[in-house]
Amino acid sequence: MAEYQWATKEGLCSLLCEVVSWDSRTLTPGEIEFPKKVQAKLQNLPYFQENPALLGVHDADLGRKFLTALYKHPEAKDTVVLISHFDTVFTEEYGDIEEYAFRPKELTQLLYNRIDSLPEDAQEDLLSGEYLFGRGTMDMKMGLVMHMGLIEKASDEKWPINLILLTVPDEEVNSAGMRAAVLKLLEIKEEYDLTYKLFLNGEPVFAQQPGDRNYYVYSGSIGKIMPSVLFYGRETHVGEPLSGITANYIASFMTQQMEWNDKLQETVMGEKTPLPVTLQQKDLKMEYSVQTPFRAAALYNVFLMKRNAAEIMDIFEEIALDAARECNEAYQKICTSQNVKPVGTVRVLLYEELLKYAVKKLGSEYVESVKLDIHANKNWDDREKSFHIVDALMIECQELGPAMILLFAPPYYPAVNSSDCEFISECVDYIRQQGMEKFELPVQQIHFFNGISDLSYVNYKDTGSGWTSFIDNTPVWGDSYSIPFQEMKELQAPVLNIGPFGKDAHKRTERLHKKSAFEEVPALVEGLIKKICVHSSTVTSLKS
Repeated sequence: MAEYQWATKEGLCSLLCEVVSWDSRTLTPGEIEFPKKVQAKLQNLPYFQENPALLGVHDADLGRKFLTALYKHPEAKDTVVLISHFDTVFTEEYGDIEEYAFRPKELTQLLYNRIDSLPEDAQEDLLSGEYLFGRGTMDMKMGLVMHMGLIEKASDEKWPINLILLTVPDEEVNSAGMRAAVLKLLEIKEEYDLTYKLFLNGEPVFAQQPGDRNYYVYSGSIGKIMPSVLFYGRETHVGEPLSGITANYIASFMTQQMEWNDKLQETVMGEKTPLPVTLQQKDLKMEYSVQTPFRAAALYNVFLMKRNAAEIMDIFEEIALDAARECNEAYQKICTSQNVKPVGTVRVLLYEELLKYAVKKLGSEYVESVKLDIHANKNWDDREKSFHIVDALMIECQELGPAMILLFAPPYYPAVNSSDCEFISECVDYIRQQGMEKFELPVQQIHFFNGISDLSYVNYKDTGSGWTSFIDNTPVWGDSYSIPFQEMKELQAPVLNIGPFGKDAHKRTERLHKKSAFEEVPALVEGLIKKICVHSSTVTSLKS
């Protein structure tokens, strides 16, 4: 038997601790360096020493790169794509022990001395000795480590299937890595004449409720979109408050309508999306003065299962029209009681309508120059740039105000689901059976992974009309943000998420269940891939 580096529980644990020690927080230099370190580790495998062209890093954005490693069997066409992300969220919540956030074994030991500062369930898990604490242990470097172990074993044992390890940056913010990787996956498929059989993500399993120790596999991934508004009122001096209308006043009606609005909730296969909430609301006044704030912005978070961007915008516009009607009625009532003439009626406009008006009034060259100036500001992210573009256009088109301008702000994660796929049903049945037989592990299926994942950018099934609304109403589209919708439609293979069990992603108590990560899940995934090998060879023999 071969001497494997990573195909044992000790090897996986050692590799995880090393990989976690490579700080790769989103938008830091560590995120840029990380894939080169993974590449260096994989270059130690005999397979990639013999086939160096099958391992490489590729450009995403902002100097960041994603990595692909292809194990190619000479006679196989069927291919499983193993997907992970390597960026993590930040670590301020660790306080004075922040330096240990990337040193799992040391952090876990250190927490024994601070056990009283932990929530009760984290105390219990720490004392059990079953968990490893640290940033990225759960979300989601263990997924990558497991995939590295599979590549090592498959290449040594020459499994009759192809595997592509794909690990990407930026999943925690805009998924720039995965959006860039779509084109590379198509390129690899064409170059090596592959058939994509399965997109298999390794995102972690979340408990559904406190004390839940069931293990879950996910046959889809929830979608997320951010319908947003720039509110444009009329400025005035605070001494004459009714000579204008504040953007904050207008915004209050929209936020009341949007927050927890079940019109934007979906129920599919017995699972519900969380209700929409406000992610950000602020006025755009940069300094203190006695001029009232007449521009404000709000971002709303909406989850999806079946709906597309066009359907969300239709519902969002209906809600905005209701909010504007209520705002106008309340404002009119105040003006009447104060014997003051209203400054106008709040209207609702889509960004595409404002853009068309601005181009007609100002010319397309001027509008493009406005966008260029805003994109030149490196201190603004895509959400801030979106609002600044709309704001700059409205300042030149004030006759349209007071108004709510509806838009989409990045990112957009389309929902994806393969629950009705017979092949996926067989995969889930296998994991369920093997989980119980080998580990007495109860396995349940969930139709939509609710943590958001990069699976959103494969197996896309929407028609062009579904995404046109997103393109037309996203101010930064084509400049600093885009989604390869058409290419995503070409990556047609079912999706599945099988990852290790853990708790408290994005918290200082983030932790990974060691037996799940180093024994149970790697064995189940290896068995599943070998089962797919048998299935593929059987189908091939039937065809020949």
